[in-house]
Amino acid sequence: MTEIAEYVDGLPNICGNENSIDEALKRRPPEVFRPSSPIAFDHIRSACAIALHMHQPLIPAGGGDLASAEIIGNLQYMMENQHIGDNHNAPVFHWCYKRMGEFIPQLMQEGKEPRVMLEYSGTLFHGLRKMGLNDVFDSLKTITCHPEYRRAVEWLGCPWGHAVAPSTPNQDFRLHVKAWQQHFAGIFGLEALQRVRGFSPSEMALPNHPDVAFEFVKTLKECGYLWVMVQEHTVERPDNGGGPELKHLPHRLVCRNTAGESVSIIAIVKTQGSDTKLVAQMQPYYEALGLSRWELAGKSVPPLVTQIADGENGGVMMNEFPPKFMEVVRAASDSDTPLMNATEYLEFLFGLGIQESDLPELQPIHQKKIWDRFQPGEDPEKLAHAIEELKKEDHRFHMEGGSWTNDISWVRGYENVLGPMEEASVAFNAKAIEAGVSPAEPRYRKALFHLLTAQTSCYRYWGQGLWTDYGRELCRRTLTILQQEF
Repeated sequence: MTEIAEYVDGLPNICGNENSIDEALKRRPPEVFRPSSPIAFDHIRSACAIALHMHQPLIPAGGGDLASAEIIGNLQYMMENQHIGDNHNAPVFHWCYKRMGEFIPQLMQEGKEPRVMLEYSGTLFHGLRKMGLNDVFDSLKTITCHPEYRRAVEWLGCPWGHAVAPSTPNQDFRLHVKAWQQHFAGIFGLEALQRVRGFSPSEMALPNHPDVAFEFVKTLKECGYLWVMVQEHTVERPDNGGGPELKHLPHRLVCRNTAGESVSIIAIVKTQGSDTKLVAQMQPYYEALGLSRWELAGKSVPPLVTQIADGENGGVMMNEFPPKFMEVVRAASDSDTPLMNATEYLEFLFGLGIQESDLPELQPIHQKKIWDRFQPGEDPEKLAHAIEELKKEDHRFHMEGGSWTNDISWVRGYENVLGPMEEASVAFNAKAIEAGVSPAEPRYRKALFHLLTAQTSCYRYWGQGLWTDYGRELCRRTLTILQQEF
């Protein structure tokens, strides 16, 4: 396989190698973790999985004037301004981004079997490289590429710019997914990309509008993903609208659009809320200790308790996680409640003869209420009318998707950012995509880099103020590039 460059013309290599990526994904091996896993799947009672989500946005803050400031990583801004707020945490964050590359080899040299799933946004990768923090990449490459350690680490795909799927235009979300795959391959190689089977949506945000949810899953499937992680409160059972019953087993997320087309993907259910203490204190392991094997499709299988949390935010994650992780790995290794990564677990599960069609079905939240009033294939105006009626009847009903921050809307109150985002998206679609500009052209990459950077969720998380100003400025730059260079 021809390897892909990490940078082109000073920008992350996020487009232009689509054919190489597609070819590599088509030729990947059917199994990646089970052949080297020593876990006795037939004899364990239960298992647990943890994932660490790492992200920093890119911001126009490399200088005093917003309109001309260099785009830098937020970590760089924190490092250079440690006297402001919580910015004194920047050096610890730097350590958090590389420390799994220290913990995994140490534990494996002790004869233990650590497991961790890692998810790093493309904006974080670029920000770290721009700062010259090559030690982070060296550390991560050890556990990603070294044959001795890589069974312990599973990388999860994500949107390159940490965009929330429910309120990001479908065609742009697909660009985020593909950009991350190419950037990751540029850093770790195509062989490492072939082992990326699971997807972690930013903010665990799952679209629930039928057409947006359908396109979301279709994108993941067409980009080669086997499974997606979902938050338990963002999904429901199609028969009664209730939450998943056997939440520690894999499910099938089935999404139908208004035309009646259907698409599905395996869903690994992340339970409970977004409290970083759940992972920092290794709660999934202690929950798994109290569980025994369940029945699935007539077979006895171990349940998998799964959690994801920010890998750097908060005192418990910065300070308590390292010793707790070490303690639990040492206790769980060779026990009947080991740590497992999700793809490793699925490979063992399917090795028993279980089929994807055997998995219980889920759909995005609030969809049962829609399908009770609207039949796929009917006039789309009828759907819009049904949605409006449901909103009037129930103040909790919405079509903004579900996430692990259900108290935060990614739409309401952010019209002054969403307007420019929509404008930049429409312009990129018209001038770059529909005009047939090659993704290998420098101007395409430059415009795409700015568009994806502008769609980071952070500009719609912290409320009105500096962050919304950052978002609008990045949209302005995107439009300027499209107007002047296309």
